[in-house]
Amino acid sequence: MRHLIIQAVEDEYYRPIVDFNPHTGVCEISGESYLEQVDEFFNPLLNWLREYADTQADSLTFNFKLTYYNTSSSKKILEMLKLFTEFAQRGKKLTINWYYEPSDSDLIEDAEDFMMITGLRFNLIKKERSEPKKLL
Repeated sequence: MRHLIIQAVEDEYYRPIVDFNPHTGVCEISGESYLEQVDEFFNPLLNWLREYADTQADSLTFNFKLTYYNTSSSKKILEMLKLFTEFAQRGKKLTINWYYEPSDSDLIEDAEDFMMITGLRFNLIKKERSEPKKLL
């Protein structure tokens, strides 16, 4: 399986940064997501996660570090979380870390809603300060 990296592109603040590492089992999505073509962006991520769940190690750590996402992206995030539910139901170890700014109550509410819908538990992690965009 290949390491999936989608880097930041200057002046494209609406597209998330992605780092899915099959060797460590740590996956991260960060930045902002208000894409017009969500299927084009998220479907390859979902396919990668399906393949990882079917063929790779027995654990996955997923770091959600999105600071903003639109409704269309939210639907894809929910689809991703449903994949994680299946992963956990297979007896595999799953850790979901949901990072949020202390002043952003919407992100906390979203995390709580997603946990209620999926039955998954997240580690809610307060960012001490804004993290700079990660350039890969």
